[in-house]
Amino acid sequence: MIRKLDSRVLAHLELLVAALIIVLDLFLPTLLVLALLAISLIIRKQGLSTVGFYRSQAMSRMALMVLLLVVIWTLFQLGIAMPVLNRLMGTRQDLSAYVDLRGNLPSLLLYLALTWSLAAFGEEIVYRGYLQRRVFDVLGTGRLGTVVAIGMTSLLFGLAHSEQGGIGIVVTILDAIFFSLLKLYYKGNLWAAILAHGFSNTLGLVAFYFVGPIYSFW
Repeated sequence: MIRKLDSRVLAHLELLVAALIIVLDLFLPTLLVLALLAISLIIRKQGLSTVGFYRSQAMSRMALMVLLLVVIWTLFQLGIAMPVLNRLMGTRQDLSAYVDLRGNLPSLLLYLALTWSLAAFGEEIVYRGYLQRRVFDVLGTGRLGTVVAIGMTSLLFGLAHSEQGGIGIVVTILDAIFFSLLKLYYKGNLWAAILAHGFSNTLGLVAFYFVGPIYSFW
């Protein structure tokens, strides 16, 4: 077993390596950090439960509640956050990566598959699961550790989406905070964040398929 001091030193090192991978945007950062996670769990002799995978007897109820909250959150983003950001920054979120999506069913199906695998599942394991767990290893699970874990991982999540421009970074940081708070509400259950991420992206992709990019409601 790794001693407590050694575990904290290792956590510092893992956070540094993961942050560099994300900030430098190395080849498929999410996959690289997932590989780092696998190595970490092997070294620590831990299972996926340590990053938040818990069994829930009320999974369907949680899924419905998360979906409702995601719809409300999406309306808030489009109705308040994004219009304000658009006017303050004089620009809009860069959604050019999805230019081929409108009216293209094969593209929609491909994006949905990617959003529930690499995005919802992969990114949530990395940001709300693994990286937050390592911050807790360093600072504990009290108020300070929780605030730093949410703040640090949300910032990294936003920077990982820099291709969407400045507004895209801010919007994804806000999304990350929302996903983190949902996970916190459900007592650290990572499935809440995974579902929220998947539902949120699905709403955006389906809307883009039918009407094209929606930058705000006004």
